[in-house]
Amino acid sequence: MASLCGRMVLAAAKRNVTYTPVRFCKMMNDPIEHATGIEKRELLAKQAGNPDPFDMRVFKRGPGTKDSPNLIPSAFDARLVGCVCEEDQTYVQWMWLHQGHPKRCECGHWFKLVEKAPV
Repeated sequence: MASLCGRMVLAAAKRNVTYTPVRFCKMMNDPIEHATGIEKRELLAKQAGNPDPFDMRVFKRGPGTKDSPNLIPSAFDARLVGCVCEEDQTYVQWMWLHQGHPKRCECGHWFKLVEKAPV
């Protein structure tokens, strides 16, 4: 049994080791060539100059009245929005906004969902 294991190890050691051409490549291709689907659309949007294609940045609240609500862009019928009502508040007040229905936060600011083209 030991001699069989020894022969198998020697046979594996004698085999030629092959290397792929990737080993000799100095640089990877452009990530856009490898990306597909939503990742590719995100990379193309960033390349076109839009650093935040999904509108994930923090918006500063405006006047937030019923006549002039804070406009929140979305490519969907609903979006989850967080409001930090007071400057020193340690939690976020979350609420769902639906298309066509402005909503008032507990602090009194109004928010409205506006349509945005999808990425």
